[in-house]
Amino acid sequence: MNPALWISKTGLAAQDAKMSAISNNLANVNTTGFKRDRVMFADLFYQNQRTPGGQLDQNNTSPTGIQFGTGVKILGTQKEFSTGNIQNTGQKLDVAITGQGFFQVETSDGDIAYTRAGNFQKNPDGMLTNAQGLPLVPQIELPDNVKDIQIGKDGTVTATVAGETDPVELGQITLVNFVNPAGLEAIGGNLYRETAASGEAVEGVAGEEAFGQLEQGSLEGSNVQVVEEMVDMITVQRAYEMNAKMVSAADDMLKFVTQSM
Repeated sequence: MNPALWISKTGLAAQDAKMSAISNNLANVNTTGFKRDRVMFADLFYQNQRTPGGQLDQNNTSPTGIQFGTGVKILGTQKEFSTGNIQNTGQKLDVAITGQGFFQVETSDGDIAYTRAGNFQKNPDGMLTNAQGLPLVPQIELPDNVKDIQIGKDGTVTATVAGETDPVELGQITLVNFVNPAGLEAIGGNLYRETAASGEAVEGVAGEEAFGQLEQGSLEGSNVQVVEEMVDMITVQRAYEMNAKMVSAADDMLKFVTQSM
């Protein structure tokens, strides 16, 4: 096979993967707490016909080498955990993290998952849950006769209960952080799972140390920048077209060689 055909094929596969990431980013532009993906690439191994600095003769060395690359590979995908735009909703159970940190929720199998989406709700048992009904950790129980709920910047949850003059403290929403948030595993539903790459979850109080503060009545929007994604999409499209033309050119060269024999 002509090496150019194989190299162009790897280029097509790489650009197709990046286009998939861009389309997913744009599809989630209005998803609460969504973090954009970016695709990382690396060049493949090289065929060395002459090593740079190799001995040409007894007195001279080669200033350059003869090295031919063999294409590109997908090195990985990475979540960018920059803070999205904070959107005011006015809803008492909507909470945004202005800075670093994740909320904790308990999944149906008893494991802990992590999320930036703070669109909380009250389930029939009075427990504070996320939009999918997964209970918040640590659990916060809201009484039936609650008149007003206040969530402080440090996560303290207080409520005004019918028949009581003083607010009642119901608990505190804590946050967790990771040494390497990019190493978290995205499992869908705005949820992430801890991995060996992310490191263990470190729990703390909002507003202290490296943790961001909480904003009641607000939600963190997606950190996808539409204009940036559109520019990336055009760039990828052009790169894909160039690789496709390279495949066509390499095929024409092979046809010429075959017909000349």
